Amino acid sequence: MFSTLIQGFFLSAAMILPLGPQNVFVMQQGSRKQFHLMSATLCSISDALFIMAGIFGGSALLGQSTLLLHAVTWGGAAFLLWYGWGALRTALSADVELSRTEKTVQSRWRVVVTLFAVTWLNPHVYLDTFVVLGSIGGQLSAELRPWFTTGAVMASISWFFALSLLSAWFAPVLNQPRAQRIINIFVACVMWYIAWSLIRKGIQIFY
Repeated sequence: MFSTLIQGFFLSAAMILPLGPQNVFVMQQGSRKQFHLMSATLCSISDALFIMAGIFGGSALLGQSTLLLHAVTWGGAAFLLWYGWGALRTALSADVELSRTEKTVQSRWRVVVTLFAVTWLNPHVYLDTFVVLGSIGGQLSAELRPWFTTGAVMASISWFFALSLLSAWFAPVLNQPRAQRIINIFVACVMWYIAWSLIRKGIQIFY
């Protein structure tokens, strides 16, 4: 049972560690010390729901619904293009410090909505949790499946809180105007790269 838990932990970690919209957003919030623990908590809860849904039957649903896959893919691409453009505008603004301050005073609900968008409109989350983790965990016996799920959820929680706390720890360095400019350019590049990969995937699914 313990070996199954470890298997779930490391497989989930391999899915989460590559840079994506969730990781970038949590890092941004941590660098600003703005609702960063709330962001890590909501990402962990969302991932836990995805993981449990995928392992306990959701992978079959995603595989059968082309319409759902289309909606998530194109919706995610549109949002990431918009988010990347906002980050690039901030990076190129005349006063990056003022832009950073304006973002700091945004409401808690705006952070929540953005966080859910980068999570629930990200097709990679569905592919990782439903297709990869779901297909592997779903083949386990009823006795071992909860242990695999627990390990996978533990990896998600550990990663998001570690990323959030480390970003907050280095906030004095990351909050410098030059660092903020670099971070926002980096965010724009990541968001647009992922959006482009989703657009290509959406075209392949269509044809």
